[in-house]
Amino acid sequence: MSNLLISEVIGTAILVLLGDGVVAAVNLKKSKAEGAGWVAISLGWGFAVAMAVYIGVNLFQGPAHFNPAVTLGMAMAGMFPWSDVVPVIIAQMIGAFIGAVFVWIQYLPHWKETKDEGAILGTFATGPAIRSYGSNLVSEIIGTFVLVYAIISFGQGKVADGLNPLIVGSLIMAIGLSLGGPTGYAINPARDLGPRIAHAVLPIANKGGSDWAYSWVPVVGPMIGGALAAGLFLAFK
Repeated sequence: MSNLLISEVIGTAILVLLGDGVVAAVNLKKSKAEGAGWVAISLGWGFAVAMAVYIGVNLFQGPAHFNPAVTLGMAMAGMFPWSDVVPVIIAQMIGAFIGAVFVWIQYLPHWKETKDEGAILGTFATGPAIRSYGSNLVSEIIGTFVLVYAIISFGQGKVADGLNPLIVGSLIMAIGLSLGGPTGYAINPARDLGPRIAHAVLPIANKGGSDWAYSWVPVVGPMIGGALAAGLFLAFK
């Protein structure tokens, strides 16, 4: 396996471990962070992305996408080879699944203490605050558009060495705090689908269904958002 794919597997696993980890900390009963709230989740996800990017870039010299929508957008913008798109997306899905498995292991005693099936699913995958598939889809498109368009813009200027991951992490925090309320801001098909599959197959105590009826939204919406971001970049290039 090439360094590119190893980077995407390990980096996405770290991203999900830390990102879903903060959701578990907030959602699960008898966690020391129980009830810390949305701000803690947004901050945790921002730092999760930053740490994953540092690992992907510094250890493997990879592009540190960890997100199929970013990979698609970068390829459409001419900043990533199309031949690598499918293998990289598969690597991201594998990494996300692995990261979710480690979240389950990390909080193993807490699943039995948590009776809320929705809180358990929310640890792994996103769900809407108000279920309205059209509105939920638009929310994911807008959030991912901002993400990918900003990442493309970062590549057009000079950033001091070592700061780019922190800037991307700050972007994730901003999207979460400002745009994440309606859907929990997946803005990443791998981050949602990989852990949702893990939720479905792992023997998690007190779990309910994996809400497959909603699962297409955090996959399709981000891919559309990433493509639109690349389209806007190309239109004014």
